[in-house]
Amino acid sequence: MQGENCNGVLSILMILTFSNFLCTALGQSPQLGSARVVFQTNYGDIEFGFYPSVAPKTVEHIYKLVRLGCYNTNHFFRVDHGFVAQVADVGNGRSAPMNEVQKEEAYKTVVGEFSSVKHVRGILSMGRHSDPNSGGSSFSILLGDAPHLDGQYAIFGMVTKGDETLKKFEQLPTRREGIFVMPTERISILSSYYYDSEMETCEQDKSLLRRRLEASAFEIERQRMKCFP
Repeated sequence: MQGENCNGVLSILMILTFSNFLCTALGQSPQLGSARVVFQTNYGDIEFGFYPSVAPKTVEHIYKLVRLGCYNTNHFFRVDHGFVAQVADVGNGRSAPMNEVQKEEAYKTVVGEFSSVKHVRGILSMGRHSDPNSGGSSFSILLGDAPHLDGQYAIFGMVTKGDETLKKFEQLPTRREGIFVMPTERISILSSYYYDSEMETCEQDKSLLRRRLEASAFEIERQRMKCFP
């Protein structure tokens, strides 16, 4: 029986792995996890989710930085219309100092988790230096398709809300510094928060069920009073 259970679990894992491979091979987006992060900027909010099946170590690292509040007071240092909006490294981009716990996580790097997922608008892709394992806390949000980045940078998530905010970014005046196109005005991440989309759905479902039960109880009592005064 125990062997059968193990075989069943193994089969499920193989199916999930193959499904993810098939999606990426067909150019489709992999499944987002339930965690959501919201960056509240001075130009509007941006919400994104993660691809834990594609880049688990990267997702774990970035999500921990978010939970520690490391991106608060940081900024988007780069906005290249139709290409990328890039978040600054938290070690240098914040206007507020970090505490020791934040510093410990902020200066860690993660192994390059390159995949076959495509760089299209809304994708989150890690920044790095020439070392493929040098990704830290800076990442880009794609503002257009960039096939030349495919397989070279670690994709770990996707924007779920806030494309109108990204369009505002693209309308800002910019200046060029070397290879970077940078906004002339600071795009600040004023604050950030995170939540579990599945838990929120459950709470909504429970609230709806509670209202339905209350309505049913009221109707039963009304019929009882009508039939058995």
